[in-house]
Amino acid sequence: MKYQREVQQETNPLLPGYQFGSYLVAGCTPIEKGNEVDFAIRRPNGMKGYIINLTTKGEGTVFEGDRAFTCCKGDLLLFPPNAEHLYYRSQSSESWHHQWIYFRPRSFWANWLQWSHISDHVGRLTITDPTTYEEILALFKKIEREYNAKDIFSEAMSMCLLEQLLIKCIKLDPVNSQRMLDPRILETCHFISANLHINHKITEIAEHIHMSPSRLTHLFAQQTGSSIIKWREEQRMIKAQHLLHTSGAPIYAIARQLGYDDQLYFSRLFKRYSGLSPSDYRNSR
Repeated sequence: MKYQREVQQETNPLLPGYQFGSYLVAGCTPIEKGNEVDFAIRRPNGMKGYIINLTTKGEGTVFEGDRAFTCCKGDLLLFPPNAEHLYYRSQSSESWHHQWIYFRPRSFWANWLQWSHISDHVGRLTITDPTTYEEILALFKKIEREYNAKDIFSEAMSMCLLEQLLIKCIKLDPVNSQRMLDPRILETCHFISANLHINHKITEIAEHIHMSPSRLTHLFAQQTGSSIIKWREEQRMIKAQHLLHTSGAPIYAIARQLGYDDQLYFSRLFKRYSGLSPSDYRNSR
């Protein structure tokens, strides 16, 4: 099977050369023997974000030689950042259809992205219950529709649906289902994410969650490995990267949208986080 070289400026995410710079990209790849998309995807250094993949028809092969394994209908794959990508239609199958989503995760999703069955860094799960399969497939398709809608709420809706999808997937894994975030910490993360432009004090967040500030601070650090303030700053920087690549808003406007009145302070934080100034990051795409 031939490997096609990626070319620049491709606008179709199914074809080599497409630049996955967005927060989320979703689609379906319907590979039939000999059709336009019947080629192997090879990315030795992986991608910056995650890809979750659900086989819906036929068979696909991941990797080669002794490392190779096959995915069939109902099999889920999770490629983490920087993990090698090498997958293609199995030679023994006339087709391989798979739904896929490329995404940059929210920080509090970390536990949901640690599947216990891993082959060469690629997470693997199998859906055995037909009802669960239909529910998960429906979420993949809803996310794809939202992505293609391109309206003002598409990103927010897509990320909410993706969160549901990841929870459903991790519930299939009995090992990781025991490591879910405490609902109060999950609510804290949602509250902060929905109000990134507001510098809430910890006492205000604790009041919203109905916990004492000291208990919330301790439990948040225990479950996420980060302080509340540091976690909020990270979310702001992730959102800033997205806005710099997807909007033409001035940097000062992006800073204010994320709760920073001082553009220079925002720029220093952003450079410390990403290694580039906001303007350099915007021009690097």
